[in-house]
Formats: sequence, structure tokens, C-alpha cells
Amino acid sequence: MTHNHPAPLLVELLTEELPPKALARLGDAFAEGIAQRLAARDLIEGELVFERYATPRRLAVVVQNVRAVAPDKQVREKVLPVSVALDAEGKPTAPLAKKLAALGHPNASIADLERAQDGKAEAFFINYSAAGATLADGLQAALDEALAKLPIPKFMTYQRPDGSDVKFVRPVHRLTVLHDDRVVPVTAFGVDAGDTTLGHRFLSDGLVAIQHARAYADTLRDKGRVIAHFADRRETIRTQLNEHANGDTVVMPESLLDEVTSLVEWPVVYPCRFEDEFLQVPQECLILTMQTNQKYFALTDVAGKLRSRFLIVSNIETKTPGEIIEGNERVVRPRLADAKFFFEQDKKKPLAERVPQLANVVYHNKLGSALARVERLEALAGEIAPAIGADTAHAKRAARLAKADLLTDMVGEFPELQGTMGTYYARHDGEADDVALACAEHYQPRFSGDALPTTPVSTAVALADKLETIVGIWGIGLAPTGEKDPFALRRHALGVLRLLLEKQLPLDLVSLLRTAHARFEGVPGVAESTDAIFAFFMDRLRGLLRERGYSAGEIDAVLSLNPTRIDDLVARLDAVREFTRLAEAEALAAANKRISNILKKSEGGGNGTVQPTLLVEAAEKALHEQLAAVTPHVQSQLEARAYTGALSALAALRAPVDTFFNDVMVNADDPALRANRLALLSALHQQMNCVADISKLAA
Repeated sequence: MTHNHPAPLLVELLTEELPPKALARLGDAFAEGIAQRLAARDLIEGELVFERYATPRRLAVVVQNVRAVAPDKQVREKVLPVSVALDAEGKPTAPLAKKLAALGHPNASIADLERAQDGKAEAFFINYSAAGATLADGLQAALDEALAKLPIPKFMTYQRPDGSDVKFVRPVHRLTVLHDDRVVPVTAFGVDAGDTTLGHRFLSDGLVAIQHARAYADTLRDKGRVIAHFADRRETIRTQLNEHANGDTVVMPESLLDEVTSLVEWPVVYPCRFEDEFLQVPQECLILTMQTNQKYFALTDVAGKLRSRFLIVSNIETKTPGEIIEGNERVVRPRLADAKFFFEQDKKKPLAERVPQLANVVYHNKLGSALARVERLEALAGEIAPAIGADTAHAKRAARLAKADLLTDMVGEFPELQGTMGTYYARHDGEADDVALACAEHYQPRFSGDALPTTPVSTAVALADKLETIVGIWGIGLAPTGEKDPFALRRHALGVLRLLLEKQLPLDLVSLLRTAHARFEGVPGVAESTDAIFAFFMDRLRGLLRERGYSAGEIDAVLSLNPTRIDDLVARLDAVREFTRLAEAEALAAANKRISNILKKSEGGGNGTVQPTLLVEAAEKALHEQLAAVTPHVQSQLEARAYTGALSALAALRAPVDTFFNDVMVNADDPALRANRLALLSALHQQMNCVADISKLAA
């Protein structure tokens, strides 16, 4: 067949087993790198369409509509400035001849060049038709560049058959490259391209011939027992796991599913069991050890209780899987036994007895030991608790015990279980249930969308934990910068904001920050940074509120007042949204903006009190009377936190405000009249901004 028409192109690199946690990224980078570089060389006709493939032993891509030869293209290249190309007599210079030769046009004359303005000076340009790249040349360059740019976590050095060294993620064994049904002569790491590959390491019969680029995935599946497409293989695993669950629920974190997909080419799920005696151990420990150490999938019943059955994903399909099942059951047993041993040993020493040992753990070299931190948390939680209806003694006790499980064997082995194990051990020690629960819940929310603590005691300790971290770390000069936030202060700030906002906690944020800073008294070098941290919180809050559907204008109007009570922000935002629907809203917002500008420019900013005897114009008298009539209602609405009612009451001011600006000269020549009118505008401004700065809503 002819090959000058666009056709699919297959590129497959066959290697030793690739690092599973890096496979998906390597596969994406390999496919995108080759496809995009082919497109950049004009070797793709029409839209760029490609399919990526990645298995433990191969990286591959099939690109559609690939040309055998790129079209010729017209090129215009600058040669030299005229002042350099010609001598005083207008004759070509030696530099011009040298430059033309370097550009590949040694026989070009002045007549062949274009003379044109180039900025402020004239220059010579040469126009010519450049032959399009052949696929072999273009693909070789694209392949070399793509391989050089792969996100390889750690390089491996191996030797080619000729004894030369190669550095790559894993040794390369074959290169399969087909354009339609024709091999493209390229090389990678000393391996020449061909039309054959290897199938499954154990289930196939060796070499698999690929007849056509478009048949790659089907041929590998049918003859090589390999599911080449990462997403297809992943979905196959998910389906098989659910089929073998037999009514139970598979504990299937996406990260584990990705990792297992990266370990097998022909996934087969088998059911296994462990002894029921291990179910005495907290199920989080068993699940984590199965996932982390063995890549197994645990099963839970309808109540979420762990089963003694689990599922494995094998790379071997057999009608007699007894040995596979028995082998995996044998391997997991010591892991579960270790978890059981850790649990039993840890229970022998109460959490309360471990707390003093935190003195030997450095929290931060500028902030002291973990024990010093616990003492700060204890005091801070005790101050927060009564304000949110939490038992103060329980909050202090929970804060004291919250970090003790860091010294247990189980958390030493599985740091992910910090807090979770604290709750189990605290319950075993006979602590109050809300104290025990707070050991786990005080870390919440740990990420966007995470659940909040469920009890007042947990909430008090969670706030204390996050505030102490932010104030302490910021105070020693380690505030987040750019993308760097090693202590996760942004996440902690969002956690505090969510707690205040969603739990409607009647707490003043600035007071909380100052209270937290007071706990560092006696710790040298912790700067008082309340204002900077508050601004940091406001930045985080803007993003949080945008995610909840509020407009930038609504958020700006409310946050411009620097509200320190986060619990009523939603009510204020909703009130602003309702206000914008009033017919009077636009005019009042514009008037408020005008008032703000007048007050900013005036001396004293209208700080005085309005003197009724100095109101001489009918319009200013009417405005004063209407403002006096509206103010009591606005204030009563504010006290009731009925912000919509407060803003709605301002609608009555539109007409007198408009008349005032039409009829009254604010900057009167008489200083007394001027000061009185500024005081009137200041009083009006104060009422109009009682809920939000509505000038921010002006067009």
C-alpha cells in the first residue's frame, strides 16, 4: 500500500518492570511528548489525536493521522543588516557570503535577497522553500527529545550488549515502531525499531507480531495476554474486585488501585482469608498493613466492619489458583501478627503515662519540645472550650493526650494512624468518650471536603491545634511563600475557617489569634504577627467563599470591613445578594462610593457630630430626618443578625440621598456648614456600611 497518506503510528518501548508509582506519569509524558513533537514538526494532518498505553513493561502511544513526509514550507530568514552586508560601494561583503553559506545558500546573490526594514535599520532577508521533514527524521528527533524529558524518579545504569553504559529508568529490550504496517527506521538506546514485541512474561508464547499500528492493543490482548491501556486495565481490576466481593464492600482507595494497575499486565483477582483472631486488632491497622505492605484489598460488611476475607490482584491466570491463594495468605499472616503485637504492647502503657516522654521529642528547634506544644494546646483548648459549649476539663484532657500516641509502636510503624490509635488507646484507658474521640478528630479537617469534628471537645482541640501551629510557625518567620508551605499553614487556616463558618462558632478570629500568641509567652523569637496572619486568613477566606458560589463583588463588599466574626459571614453575604436585587441598590452603591471618596479627601473625615441647627438646606434636613428614622430599625436588625432587613431598610434613603447630592454643596465656603455636612455624610456612610461596604457593588 502507499504510505504518503496520513496513517496511524505506533511507538512502543519495551523495558524491564517500571516503577509502579511512576508508571502513569511516565506513560502520559511518553505519549504526549512524542505526539506533541510530531505535531510541532507538521507531521500530523488535522487535529492531534493519540492514545496512550502503559503497563509494567512497556510505554506506548498510537498517534492518528501521521504523515510520511511533512509539507514543504515557505521560510523567511534574516541574513544580516544592510550596513554589514554591503561595503561603502554597495558591494557584498565577506560576512554576507559567510552568513549565506551558513544558512545553506552559498550561491545566493544580492538579487536573491529581500531588502526590508528591520526595526530602525534595513536588513537583508532570504525567502526559500524548505523541504518537509520525513517521518523517520522527525520521529527520531521527537523520540529522543521525549525520552530525555521523561519524569524519571531515579535513573538506572545498565550495559548494552556492546558494553557501553546506558542511563534510563529501566533497561530497554525492544522498540516497536509502525506507520500503518511499515516499520519506521528509528532507534532508542541502541535498539533498532521492529514490528514485534513481547507479550505477557508468563502467559504468552514469546514474540508477538504487530501487523498494523491500529491493531496494537487488540493484538497484545488476544495474542500477548496484555491489557495495554492503563485505564482499561484499571477498570478490569475494579470490576473483578466488585464481582468477588460477594455483597461486601471493597476498601478500594484510588491510589492503591493505581499502584496495583501498575504492577500487572493481565489482572486476575483471587479471594483469600486470614484468621478471625486478628479481627481483635483495630481494623484500620489491618487494612493499612494489607494495603501498604501487600497491596491487598480489604473487605467490610454492610456495617463497615472488617471481614477476615480479602482480595488480591495477581498477574497470573490459572484454573488451579490454590498455590497463589495459599502463598498470599501465608505472606500476610506475619504482617497481621506484627500489628497485633504492636497493639497488645501499646495497651500496656496508658497514654497519660506517655505524655511526659514527649519532652524528648523535638517539635521545632525554635518552638521547643512536643511536650511544650501539648501544654500550649492544653491551655488554648481550655480557653476556647467554654465559648463553644465544650466541657473545659474534657477539652484540656483531650489536648493533653492528643499527641501521646506518636510514641506508640503502632504509630511508629504506621504514621498514618496517628490520632486513630490515640482514640483506641484512650478508650482502652477508660477516658471519657469525647476525650478519646478528640484524639482522632482534632486533626480534622485534614483536606478539602474532609469531615469536621463531631463534638464540642474535638472542635475545641482542633481549633487549638491549628491555631497554635499557624501562630507559632508564622511567628518564627516561616510563613508560606509562593508554592512553598512546608508546614501546611494554608490547609490549617482553611480548617479553622471551615470550623468557624460551618459550625457557626461565636468566636472572634483576631481574639483567637491573640490568645494563641499569648501561649508562646516565654518562648523567645515568636513574633506577634496577628495582623499579617489575619490578612492571610482573609485571602484564604476569599477563595473558600468563591468555591461556595458567591461573586467577587459580594465577597469584596463583606470582607472589606475586615470582619473578625466568621460565623455570620454567610448571613451577611446572603443579605448583600438580596440587597443587589433591590431597585435602589445600584444608586445607593454609587452614592456610597461617592461618599467614601468625599470623606477620604476631607480633613477629619467627617468625625464630628451633626448639629441640627446648622442644617440650612431642605435637602440636608430631609436626609438627616430620614437617616434618624431609619437608624433605630437598622440597629435592631443588626443586633438580631437580621442583615437582610438591615440592608433593605436603607432603600428608604435613596430619594433623600439623590436630592442631597443634587441640591447641596458639601464643600461649602462656611467651615461650620462644611464640617456639619461631612458629619452627616459620615453618619450616613456608617449606616450604609453596617453590613458590608456596599460601595464595592458600584459599577
